[in-house]
Amino acid sequence: MAGLRIAVSLLLLATACSAQSGPRVSPVDRQLRKDLHLLPMHVGGRAVVRENEVLRQWPGTYFETAFNGTEIYFRVGEGEQKLHVRLDGQVIQTLMRPAAGLYALTGLAKGPHRLAVEVASESQAGPTAFGGFFAPASTKASKWPARTRQIEFIGDSHTVGYGNTSATRECTEQKVWETTDTSQAFGPILARRYAADYEVNAISGRGVVRSYDGAAVDSLPTIYPYVLFNRDKLARDSTWQPSLVVISLGTNDFSTQLHPDEKWRSRKELSADFRSSYVAFVKRLRAANPDAQFVVWTTDAANEEVAAEVRSAVEDLKAAGEKRIDFVEIAGLEFGGCNYHPSVADDRRIAERLAAVIDAHADLWRN
Repeated sequence: MAGLRIAVSLLLLATACSAQSGPRVSPVDRQLRKDLHLLPMHVGGRAVVRENEVLRQWPGTYFETAFNGTEIYFRVGEGEQKLHVRLDGQVIQTLMRPAAGLYALTGLAKGPHRLAVEVASESQAGPTAFGGFFAPASTKASKWPARTRQIEFIGDSHTVGYGNTSATRECTEQKVWETTDTSQAFGPILARRYAADYEVNAISGRGVVRSYDGAAVDSLPTIYPYVLFNRDKLARDSTWQPSLVVISLGTNDFSTQLHPDEKWRSRKELSADFRSSYVAFVKRLRAANPDAQFVVWTTDAANEEVAAEVRSAVEDLKAAGEKRIDFVEIAGLEFGGCNYHPSVADDRRIAERLAAVIDAHADLWRN
């Protein structure tokens, strides 16, 4: 019996060691080691360089590098964030509110790898920082295989992926933050489908002229031109020329009743302001993206008021000469995420519905 117990113990030990083997992320030190060299990095999404790190605030930002070796390091900056570590296309670990400092990714198989660190959480309260990728002498940089397609997603919480991984509709503010995962929202799903770089320029609760429940905050079109929400620096990137722009706005403008202290005296006045402002915003987008296909979509929620308003705005755009624009109303969503928002399952349905429209444009992609 003693021999059997020893054998079982050894087997359990071997199993535990096996479970711990393979790629793993762990904090190393707050200071950057002197023997590490900086690797080239691709940034997806709007960002600005400050000293030795990158600041970002719009959701869905991702940082990528390619290398050949068995270990690599990355530096997380200040700010509350949830980060997915994606190795060779698979998420291997999620860092929830990681402390600022250096992190090691070890236990990799020998050979070439691609690494992405994705911001899954929303950052309305303030920007977060990322300090880049680093490697020891034994790890060599590889050429990043640049993507030739670009897609921009503009919207509100439905585009952010607000509370989309929640198993319940009832959520505290804290749970909303924890269960929001932009990487699993419909936008990144579509971008991966088309092997495209993407920007998610969306903010939960914001509308075209009116934000949720009449909140006194900047509208999405007001903040849209800037890299960060403080409106300090304009987003100007000559390399960003999306072939496809997907827009979903209007839910926050109409999903709640007007309050007496708001500037619109009636729903009719709100509708007129919304339509003219929506048209003006899309015309600005067209001026910046003369060759892009626009896809505008809404759900059938709120008694279809939002869909009717957005459809009318698209009709106004077409009457004014806009030709490369589609309107899509998506029905049948379960809204099983936080506070009756689309769930991950809904995000997949939205992506499939939009893909059918996108695929109908044979001339969409330049390559």
